[in-house]
Amino acid sequence: MDKLIVTAAIQGAELTKEKTPHLPVTPEEVAQEAFQAWRAGASIIHLHVRDDQGQPTQDPKYYKLNMEAIERAGCRAVIQVSTGGAVGMSLETRMGPLRLRPEYSSLNTGTVNFGEDVFINSKQMMESLAAVMQESGIKPEFEVYEEGHVHSALALVKKGLVTGRLNFNFVLGVPGAMSPSPGNLMHLCQAIPPEANWTVSGIGRHQLILGGMAVFMGGNVRVGFEDNIYYSRGVLAKTNAELVARMVRIAKEAGREIASPEEARSILGLPPRS
Repeated sequence: MDKLIVTAAIQGAELTKEKTPHLPVTPEEVAQEAFQAWRAGASIIHLHVRDDQGQPTQDPKYYKLNMEAIERAGCRAVIQVSTGGAVGMSLETRMGPLRLRPEYSSLNTGTVNFGEDVFINSKQMMESLAAVMQESGIKPEFEVYEEGHVHSALALVKKGLVTGRLNFNFVLGVPGAMSPSPGNLMHLCQAIPPEANWTVSGIGRHQLILGGMAVFMGGNVRVGFEDNIYYSRGVLAKTNAELVARMVRIAKEAGREIASPEEARSILGLPPRS
């Protein structure tokens, strides 16, 4: 097995301070969370940002502020920007952070029911995102909520819009989407090319269960407030680093080493840090 890549999704777009007072909102808070998560063992920071009013935004100005704050804090992790944004945002809005030419970005590969909403990702939208990433030298990670999204991702590859090492993130447990069962995770793993990398993002309490499976199955794992705000039943996690550290301990007990950011870059097909 390759070394385990741990991604920390430290904020998300839907989470509010009302749900957890520990949510990082300002660039300084985000930078501190990113730094602590990296020190705990995360090699990737999945980044959403907020504006001056604490609302989710895809404005590259705010992404730049947060990314610069993360760098000043001394965090060496790979920064993966989101092009999912928040449900209801236009494609043009969602593309905002790509103007900064980040090294890594999410690419949602299908429309899905998302709680009370519908998260729209048409074929044209996917192809537009993939084309911009390809032109800008940005590595995509396919965000998969259903098996059909795997086939949509592979259609982008067949069309030549995505090349090189393929990276998938299976998001399981979103209300209205594919359920977070062990069987579904195994099924999705069998649906992707055998040489592709995969990560699992379990929602809520399933973050720990599916993350543990990924450790033993040779996959990678995403943890953090975007997907789960609890450390245990009814007990809020105080930091994203707590969730990262727990997954690192599980991996070490299983005898699986943790990838550094540079090792993660090599595994994922990203260029070395300049």
